[in-house]
Amino acid sequence: MIEARHLRVLRAVASTGSFSAAGRELGCTQPAVSQQMKALEASVGTPLLIRSGRRMRLTQAGEALVRHAAGILSGLTAAEEEIAAIAGLRAGRVRLVSFPSGSSTLVPTALAALRAAHPGTRVSLEEAEPPHSVELLREGDCDVALAFRYEGAAGAGEWDDLVVRPLLTDRLVGLVPEGHRLSRAESVALTELAAESWIAGCPRCRGQLVEACESAGFTPRIDFATDDYPAVVGLVGAGLGVAVLPRLAVESVRPRGVRTVTLEPAVRREIVALTLPDLAQVPAVAATLDQLAQAADRV
Repeated sequence: MIEARHLRVLRAVASTGSFSAAGRELGCTQPAVSQQMKALEASVGTPLLIRSGRRMRLTQAGEALVRHAAGILSGLTAAEEEIAAIAGLRAGRVRLVSFPSGSSTLVPTALAALRAAHPGTRVSLEEAEPPHSVELLREGDCDVALAFRYEGAAGAGEWDDLVVRPLLTDRLVGLVPEGHRLSRAESVALTELAAESWIAGCPRCRGQLVEACESAGFTPRIDFATDDYPAVVGLVGAGLGVAVLPRLAVESVRPRGVRTVTLEPAVRREIVALTLPDLAQVPAVAATLDQLAQAADRV
């Protein structure tokens, strides 16, 4: 194993011609230089220096090693500088995956603040719903995943192997057309909507809707299903049915022709930022988590 410190000493000996002069240049003693050269020769298995009068002269192997040492040491210096830049948040990259309503509400505020504080840090964004987003994180295809899970849902330990940064609790609200009989109600029980035509959102939200309705004693008649929140709002606004969406999703669009109503009993989802334990120690990832948490505080 060739050590970088030994290469630096070898170059100093080659340029100065002696152990004592190399020691003065490097700020160490002549015996220390001699010991390091012995250790380097033991590592490569051949002599690198021979004494010629009062000077130390390189052997053929020594000349070859000094020739390569320049590139090796400059490469190490460049690597050290790049790592220092990443550690100091002067550089770095974070791959973020978020579900759509998080992308349009939490993410813009967080990334704008991150760029202002650390302009050298680059963040890429891809959209995916959990559990796919969590799979991307575990497979190494992203560094931070914005995800959610509903209170009381099965699989409470599904994130036990991850670093979980809680962001906010998002309550589901009902959406009804403006002229609906319940549009002015302060709160609405799910059972009051049992006979309505339903418009469902993403698969996970759709499953939660069915579960909540069945717990209330009925099965919703889902006439329309779409992953696009503006489409859900548009269908409700056109009078084609009612829907249940997370409040964060409603805030991500401009509801026209609809009214939001408070649902009872309350249904909530927990929104979190996830990363791997090792990634949590990376400065750019830690800074991204901090900015997401601060953005959530403003919602």
